[in-house]
Amino acid sequence: MPTRSAGPIAQDWEPVVLHKSRQKAQDLRDPKAVNQALRSGQAVSTVKKAVGGANKKPPATAINARKLDEETEPGSLAKVSNEVRLAIQKARIDKKMSQAELAKLINERPQVVQEYENGKAVPNHVVLGKMERVLGVKLRGKGGK
Repeated sequence: MPTRSAGPIAQDWEPVVLHKSRQKAQDLRDPKAVNQALRSGQAVSTVKKAVGGANKKPPATAINARKLDEETEPGSLAKVSNEVRLAIQKARIDKKMSQAELAKLINERPQVVQEYENGKAVPNHVVLGKMERVLGVKLRGKGGK
């Protein structure tokens, strides 16, 4: 059986104050909350946004700046040349491989091989190096095997 201590029992009479949780910003913007604050005489601050909620065009200066940025950027990236494209296709067909099999051997997606063979891919020397190793043909630089 538990025993009690021999000393007197003391109570703490300090007051405990509980506060309400702070309102969220979204709740403060609620029209009902704003009307209630206005009725009770509390201070309400409002901020009007420049074009908030309006369906307006951006100023002409923004359009001109965008056009200027587009003009200074390079037009497009270089794509795989026709010679490389045909060399990949010929070497793959000579080895009797499908695009999916070649992709598996070089650890790439089949879409990558398809883009290279269609001439739509931006040349990546790492991918071309993998293809050279598997197919046994030179795809980068001058000359061929």
